[in-house]
Amino acid sequence: MMEEFRRARRRAIQDPVQVVDTMTDTVIGQLSNLSETGMLLISTMPLVEDGLYQLRFNLRGAPHQNGYSNSAPIEVGAHLLWQDDTSTPGQTWSGFRFITMLESELQQLRHWLESGHGRPI
Repeated sequence: MMEEFRRARRRAIQDPVQVVDTMTDTVIGQLSNLSETGMLLISTMPLVEDGLYQLRFNLRGAPHQNGYSNSAPIEVGAHLLWQDDTSTPGQTWSGFRFITMLESELQQLRHWLESGHGRPI
């Protein structure tokens, strides 16, 4: 059995969750897995190695300021740490570390992660 060495537990995304680059308002891919500190993105657009991004995604079932919503937007500043080609042409695995996020959105993300959404990795 392998031991998990990451600081934050991850959850695999079960339903499609698109990720938008807020600077260009362009969908750049879909979430594969997510933690409090970062995410794995299946990107469909070319990304800049070691780049900084402002990204937005919606988590179904995440709490919103006015209670629960079907789609609570979370916006993060993120650093692209690494990329690797997938087996599908035109797609890459892209690992991001979150560097900024509003406290209210961090709470939404924590609640989503703790509520059993997604599949534990």
